[in-house]
Amino acid sequence: MPRKLLKFLIVFDNTSLLYFPGQFLSGKVLMELQDDTPVLGLHFHVVGEGVVRVGSGRTERLFDKENYIDFRMRLLGEPGHGTSVLSPGIHSFPFKLGLPMGLPSTFLGTHGWVQYYCKAALREPNGLTHKNQQVFIVMNPIDLNLEPPVLSQEFECSVEHRIGVGCVGAGVVSCRVALDRGAYVPGESIALTATIVNNSRHAIKASRAALTETIQYSAHGKLAAKEVRELAVLRHGKTRAGEADRWRGELLYVPPLPPTNLRGCHLITVSYDVFFIIEPKSLEKEVKLQLPILLGTYPFRDEHDEAPHPPTHYPSTLPIFRPWLHEKH
Repeated sequence: MPRKLLKFLIVFDNTSLLYFPGQFLSGKVLMELQDDTPVLGLHFHVVGEGVVRVGSGRTERLFDKENYIDFRMRLLGEPGHGTSVLSPGIHSFPFKLGLPMGLPSTFLGTHGWVQYYCKAALREPNGLTHKNQQVFIVMNPIDLNLEPPVLSQEFECSVEHRIGVGCVGAGVVSCRVALDRGAYVPGESIALTATIVNNSRHAIKASRAALTETIQYSAHGKLAAKEVRELAVLRHGKTRAGEADRWRGELLYVPPLPPTNLRGCHLITVSYDVFFIIEPKSLEKEVKLQLPILLGTYPFRDEHDEAPHPPTHYPSTLPIFRPWLHEKH
């Protein structure tokens, strides 16, 4: 009966597959053999990489890559020592590696990604090599309590915009927008207050507030691609000439998203903004106010909270959530 490899698996001690920079990545490579099996070696490789790829195949236009982890070890066998014979049954080969500090979070986008995985290769003397790999997830958390204190305070933006032409038909629309603070975590809501005063002779067709995500992909130091997505939107209707419209603490929900900036990655940046947009009824351009926000991992703690540090778990969904990747274009 020919030799047969019944099982060949990479198993992590942490079953959630979620790790933080500085933690130990540990586990074992498991194999189950049916017969005595000569092997040259069992090779183990841990990889962490950031990739930007615009286009694919023959239409690939831009490509760049950076490495965060490239760690290789032999779990069985030594160079020049010939073959080892493994008996039938289950064999376990443990591994343990300290993850470097400053690793960027796992991320999956349309034109690039940050990914971490382990590869195992079992080499036989006859030239046959059995391979397997297992992905794991890295979360580089942003604790809002360690960011500048000004982010916990309300901040605002205002504008005055002239609508119409000439001395008779022109008029000014003024707008003031405020957010309850400048930083949030997924699952929270942004409280928005705004006042629009329409002193023009034209009606404002509508106004809206939008939470947006901007992903920028760079290759060889140049911008390669850019995505902008609206994640949550609130709308108000018409504001007639000479009237005002007031938004009173209306809530924009923050869905599960990776934190701002992918700190540690130099190819992909992620930023979030709240845009307040006024749409004039005439042929005038939209009036936009931009309020940047920071999206973190751990929320602000109240002064009366007893816990000095956040719990060591990711408090929302995993950072690779990207529903639009499955949309058909």
